[in-house]
Amino acid sequence: MAKAKKKSAKGSEGPLDGSPSHLLHRVLQIALDVYGEEAGPDGVTQRQFAVLTAVSADEGLTQTDLVKATGIDRSTLADLVARMIGKGLLARERSNADARANVVRLTDAGREALEAARPKVETADARILALLPRGKRDAFLNVLSLMARAGEAAAEIVPANDPEVEPGKKPKKAKKAAKKSAKDQVKDSGETEKRRKPKAEKPVKAPKPDKKKKKAA
Repeated sequence: MAKAKKKSAKGSEGPLDGSPSHLLHRVLQIALDVYGEEAGPDGVTQRQFAVLTAVSADEGLTQTDLVKATGIDRSTLADLVARMIGKGLLARERSNADARANVVRLTDAGREALEAARPKVETADARILALLPRGKRDAFLNVLSLMARAGEAAAEIVPANDPEVEPGKKPKKAKKAAKKSAKDQVKDSGETEKRRKPKAEKPVKAPKPDKKKKKAA
């Protein structure tokens, strides 16, 4: 009797279950809904919490530093920081290390908002992880962290706002330089091989017999 085929998890719920972008979007929406329920209408948003946490961990970050720390794109972060300054959660000042740069720090109101939000965020995170079996939660967090780092590393190849280059690809100049470098390496390798390879010695030809002596004999 033939064994019954196990129903594949892929495609068992719907045609989009094999799409990472679709599934990540659904999970993100669930996470944001849970966060909103726990934080409440008057609480800081998830992105505001990320900025407050990053600034609290390292006072005096520049906007570029915050982009790297939070993963929020530069234009969105600029608007977000401006609104948070307007609400009195952050303050902007000149950097002591670089007079041309501005840094941000927490205000007293920002610190209070962060402390009030932390237990709510922890509860939201616990609710989100509770959707998974206990034995898979650490692996889930590791995969998310790995994907985030890999995506950020790929985005650093070309700025997202570069109109001349498709995001995620190297610019033409970089490609040409890389190609030229590869050719040079191959060429150098060939020349080195030629220098290393000794020249083959020409075979010594036997002397031709003397025709006059042969006739005399």
